[in-house]
Amino acid sequence: MLKLRFLFAALFFISTIKAQLITDNNVHIKSIAERWELTDSLKRGTFLLTSYKPFYFSAGRWSNKPNNQPYSENPMYSAASPTEYNNYEARFQLSFKTKVLQDIFWGHGNLWAAYTQKAHWQIYNTKVSRPFRELNYEPELLLNFGVKYKLFGFEGKTLGMAFNHQSNGRDLPNSRSWNRVMFHTAMERKNWQITLRPWVRLKDAEDENPAISDYLGRGEVTVVYGQPKHQFYFVGTHPFTFKHISRGSAQFNWVFQLHAHLKGHVQFSSGYGETLIDYNHSQRTLGLGISFVDW
Repeated sequence: MLKLRFLFAALFFISTIKAQLITDNNVHIKSIAERWELTDSLKRGTFLLTSYKPFYFSAGRWSNKPNNQPYSENPMYSAASPTEYNNYEARFQLSFKTKVLQDIFWGHGNLWAAYTQKAHWQIYNTKVSRPFRELNYEPELLLNFGVKYKLFGFEGKTLGMAFNHQSNGRDLPNSRSWNRVMFHTAMERKNWQITLRPWVRLKDAEDENPAISDYLGRGEVTVVYGQPKHQFYFVGTHPFTFKHISRGSAQFNWVFQLHAHLKGHVQFSSGYGETLIDYNHSQRTLGLGISFVDW
């Protein structure tokens, strides 16, 4: 646990020292071209730290049904006894990326390395010494191409694929991980942006979470809508099978400007897989916090 906290602290420090690159005092949507440096005038070279997904902190996240005894379809990865978790905890997410190779594949592609970390902290739970209930680590290697196409009034901007690893770094029986090959495309229209990310799960020699695709899903859609001083975004996942049509997840977010650099953040989620340990556990959550980086 000490090593994991040290890793988070180091990554937080790295992201903070580049704050001028990954934070903004306004709530607005960056264009897809800005975020992925798709034109010559927007290119900033390689190994420069920039934002990837939202970066936020919530000291008050409520769950209607905490996952006190995680289980897996693989019996080796099921907790033998419950832990008395609180309904309230802190949650934060940090996320950044850097361009590794620029103008590859005859000048049309860029290779990016990205990292996202989620943390759920039982900070109010004195009975079990305020532990981090779950930490999720998600490194990615993304190949991105700038494109132009029209779809339902939206203008397509990017097309690409990625190798994605996600794990929680824990021992038996609470270890969870999976590897995916992801495909992605992003499009925009005025104040709207849509990103689609279907994926294929790669097989594991020893599967810690055999049915994760049937619960958490086989793809993700992100929809962002922005107005001056306000941003709304939705993140949804689904298995895309009739047998499991009621599964997946939905997350709704509202980011609003409070004062100067201070931005409020309200987040509601429902469904499976809020974290890896919860991949087959359904719950509803509500969180209130602050946002450092939005879309």
